[in-house]
Order: sequence, then structure tokens, then C-alpha cells
Amino acid sequence: MKTDSDRSDRWALPGYGAAVAVSVLGVWLLRRWVAGGVCRCTARLDGRTVLITGANTGIGKETARDMARRGARVVMACRDLTRAERAAEEVRRSTGNGNVVIRHLDLASTYSVRMFAKEFLGSEERLDILINNAGIMMCPKWLTEDSFETQMAVNHLGHFLLTNLLLPKLRTSAPSRVVVVSSLAHETGKIDFDDLFFAKRPYSSMTSYKQSKLANVLFSRELARRMKGTGVTAYSLHPGVIRTELGRHVESWFPLLGVLLRAPSMLLMKTPTQGAQTSIYCAVTPGLENLSGGYFSDCKEKRAAEVARDNEVAKKLWDVSAQLVGLSVKE
Repeated sequence: MKTDSDRSDRWALPGYGAAVAVSVLGVWLLRRWVAGGVCRCTARLDGRTVLITGANTGIGKETARDMARRGARVVMACRDLTRAERAAEEVRRSTGNGNVVIRHLDLASTYSVRMFAKEFLGSEERLDILINNAGIMMCPKWLTEDSFETQMAVNHLGHFLLTNLLLPKLRTSAPSRVVVVSSLAHETGKIDFDDLFFAKRPYSSMTSYKQSKLANVLFSRELARRMKGTGVTAYSLHPGVIRTELGRHVESWFPLLGVLLRAPSMLLMKTPTQGAQTSIYCAVTPGLENLSGGYFSDCKEKRAAEVARDNEVAKKLWDVSAQLVGLSVKE
């Protein structure tokens, strides 16, 4: 004889199954939304050379993998050559493209940047796509050998100098592109020309990071203006919130926060492959020439913050940056 409990269990099972199905669907939809845009372009890059900074991990490595799959010669510019070689071998093996090489580059050192550029210009026949991907986020207050605050040095000044030194090769390889990885954080950034390196004000790792990411967008905008008519175009982008090593300094300061956020991050953050999509889109999608200087997110052009669209600030930042890194008019 069946009891009331048996009957309730029988009715509860279908309800439980439906709840599980709805939950699974919800998670799937959430992941689809978090993943963002996907680069659908199938363009080949045979005979082209792509240079990517910070390509040994995260979205840099996934961008390198995509460029290699398209047949490009890929130059991975990295500070740690041991890790870079491991990443390069993984890219070669997974794509079947053996034309993937590593070069040493420390963006925190203007000397290293100049040595890298000298070697590159002397050994490479062309440069079709430069992807300024490397970055550091919310580190303690460190000064580089050039006495620059580290986030501003690595995220902006190093890439600014590198790009300018490689412009001759970009010009002769035109049409060519410069892709600058920035962040949504630029929206609340401010360029403090009176104290770029926090010598006078208390250091804030987040304020410094936002300043450097705003500098990325302004640099790309001014570069596009200066390169108009040369065949060299420039684009900046927000890759999304990604599960990479970039936030390692945040976790080192707040380890409990890192533990608490690890599980939610699996749902709410992009994978490196997903985070690389907008970099890839800006690098290979045909017909973006008229959008040079634009800002992109999720494989679409987006309106950058008003402060990032100030042409006077962009020009001033260019001039100040050139002076800081010792870039002559001739260079």
C-alpha cells in the first residue's frame, strides 16, 4: 500500500529534474553571455609576420596560437624566455606551424626595448601586425631602472617606444596594423601629467592601472591620427574580464578574496581563448581601416569614454611619453 509520502516523492522527482534542467540552461546561457563576441573571420596570414608582446601566457598565447593557425610567422616577445619557449613549442605542436619564434623583451626597460627593436629591424623582412598585449595589473609601487612607475612603464611607455621604433617596418609592410590591449578600466582613468609616477601623491595600484589603460586608448587614437594615409592603422580594445595570471598581485594582497572568488570566476570570467577574440578580430578582420583609432569590445566597435576621446590630451600624452623614453624626432 502506497503512503502519502510515496506519492509526494513521485511528484517531487519530476519537479527536481525540471529545476536541474533550468539551472543547467541558466548556467549555459550565463557562460554564453560572459564569453562575448567571437571572431568569425577566416582570413589567412600566409607570408605575413605578427609580433605579440607577452605571448607566453593568457590571451597573448591564445592570440599567438590563432595567428599561427592562419599561417603567419609569429614572433613571441617575452621577458621570461624559458616560459616563452614552452609556450612557443605548445603553439607549434597544436597548430602544425613551425614558424613560431621567441625573442627577449622586457617592457620595463627602455634599453631592452631598444635592443629588441634593433634586432627585429635587422633580422625580420616585414611586420604586418603588432599586438601590444603584455601588461601588469595592480602591482605594488615599483620603479623601473628608468625610474618609471612599473604599471605606466610596462603597460604604456614600453609599448609606446616599441611601436615607434618599429614604425619603419610597419610602413614598408603596409597595409599593417597595431593592436593595443587596453581595458574597460580606462573609463575612470585620468592622466596626471603633474605626477605620472606617484612621486607627490600616495600610490594607488588601481589608480595607476586605470591611468595606464587610459594611456593605451589615447596612444592608439593619436597613433591613428599620425599614421593617416600611410597604410598603418591602430585599434585599442577591452578584452573582457579573463581568468589569467594578470590579477596575481590582487590575490597576493588579499588571498582570502582570491579563494572566495575562484569558484564564481569559473562562471563570470572569460577563458583566455574567449578573451583573445577581440584582439584577433582587430588584427585580421578586413574593412576596419576606416575605424582606425577606434576602441573595440566583444568584436565590435564601442564608444570609448569621453576622456579617452580628448585629442588634446592624446597629443600631450604622446609628446610627454616621447620625452620620457628619449624618442627623438628622427626616430
